[in-house]
Amino acid sequence: MSVVRTIADELHETLAQRTPTAAALRGTPGDGDRLPDFSEDADAEFDLALAALGRKARAVDPQGLTTTDRITRDVVLQQVGAERDRVACRWVEFTVSDVVTTPVPDLLLTLATLPVDTRRRRAEHLRRIRQLPEFFRTLSERHRAGIAAGRTPVARLVKAAIAHLDNQLANIDDLCHGQGREIATTAILTYRDMLLGEVLPHGRDDDHAGVCRLPDGEAAYETAVRAHTTTALSAQRLHRVGLDVLAGLSEEFAELGWRVFRTGHLPDVFARLRDDPALRWHDGAEMLAAAREAVRRAEAAAPRWFHRVPTRPCEVAAYPKSGSPTTPPAYRTGSLDGSRPGTYYLNTKRPGEQMRYKAEVTAFHEGVPGHHLEVSLRQERADLPVLRRTATFDAFADGWALYAERLADEMGLYSDDLSRLGMLALDCLRAARLVVDTGLHANGWTRRGAVAFLRDHTPLGHAAIEAEVDRYLSDPGQALAYLVGRLEIQRLRASAERALGSRFDPRDFHDVVLSEGRVPLGSLSELVTAWTSRLNVG
Repeated sequence: MSVVRTIADELHETLAQRTPTAAALRGTPGDGDRLPDFSEDADAEFDLALAALGRKARAVDPQGLTTTDRITRDVVLQQVGAERDRVACRWVEFTVSDVVTTPVPDLLLTLATLPVDTRRRRAEHLRRIRQLPEFFRTLSERHRAGIAAGRTPVARLVKAAIAHLDNQLANIDDLCHGQGREIATTAILTYRDMLLGEVLPHGRDDDHAGVCRLPDGEAAYETAVRAHTTTALSAQRLHRVGLDVLAGLSEEFAELGWRVFRTGHLPDVFARLRDDPALRWHDGAEMLAAAREAVRRAEAAAPRWFHRVPTRPCEVAAYPKSGSPTTPPAYRTGSLDGSRPGTYYLNTKRPGEQMRYKAEVTAFHEGVPGHHLEVSLRQERADLPVLRRTATFDAFADGWALYAERLADEMGLYSDDLSRLGMLALDCLRAARLVVDTGLHANGWTRRGAVAFLRDHTPLGHAAIEAEVDRYLSDPGQALAYLVGRLEIQRLRASAERALGSRFDPRDFHDVVLSEGRVPLGSLSELVTAWTSRLNVG
């Protein structure tokens, strides 16, 4: 075993100790019966371990390493830096929300979806439930420390978190699977009352919702941008890129708008996409059926565009009843041990607020050729260190999934022009995310200003816009990853097409992009450049 692989295994173990429920969800070895510890002492211990691993990785000379080991070294250094930044910026103190990428909703959804199909797993799950009082007590201490230091959450998001906990209490069996009901109920209720009585009164208002309004908030946002994009792009540069991409979409909207609605006037196209009641779903069963049909169609076409395809199909399911009604559709990675399949989850709570034209593009993003294909192929690479098979790089992951939306058009997967308008609608949303996320967190926009921008520049309805803005406020920087990653993949593809000419085969390109699993964008560029150079020399 190489030195770099040993370091990667040590980092994987360190991260598994930090978030043992995530390790249990992935089906990797570890203390899967524990809950995360976000105490000050645990943070300090975690940071020391990360610093030591970073020193080890930097001491390894990348010259002479194999491609896989060189990328593994890059992955270790990026992950160490991002995790240390997160601890240093004390995000856990003020990250209170109902959004699933924040600590409490993530934990509760994980507990609700972990398998309890054997005696051992049921026993482990009961041990987790019994630790909920200490988990919430620790979080409460961190929130109090944050308030004392001026690191306060957004009041609107605290209210949403309280409503989410109320919904969790009303559906407590989703979480407990019939075990430890009273313990879980008391723990959640105590934390919920703490948010209401101690945290909410200190919450920031909508005019001061961006992270730049906090002490050292501008520096914290810079670390978030770096972590989520794996680039050194500035917030102002990203803001400009978003505006430029939005401007470039108008011609496509005009063409498809005319074919579907007999108008190419952008405000009229947006109005139809936003307000036409015929474009809304009737019920959750209808939503699930459409998603499953789109995924199956994509799976059938995938072998013509990929040399390798997943051995297991993508599952499609509704979120548990205990989930928040504002949780967006998402892919939840299957476990490495095969006990839980990769699943595309839809939120079926309010079908009348969701639009039919987004069904296909979202299925291609979350399922195939998007997240499910990319994640499954990565998990099947048994020769990679476990860290490499499980590490999350948002710019690569969401960049690939956004690339997959356009690739699906190349593959002929969209059933009609209305569904292709859905592709454009999500395209302009991802571009607007660059503008709004940086506007809120770097430029000090008010929430009202962010909502107005999305209303003017996307076809989203009011409820969807509100949920989008609150998502950006809950997880600063994450929304930047989609378009940054896709633009880089598209740039690399265009460069390879120019270099290789008639020898370019999209299947080969896709193989190279996915060959090393999720990687920082700089490492991806090196992979593709090396591939084209080899072919040109040959």
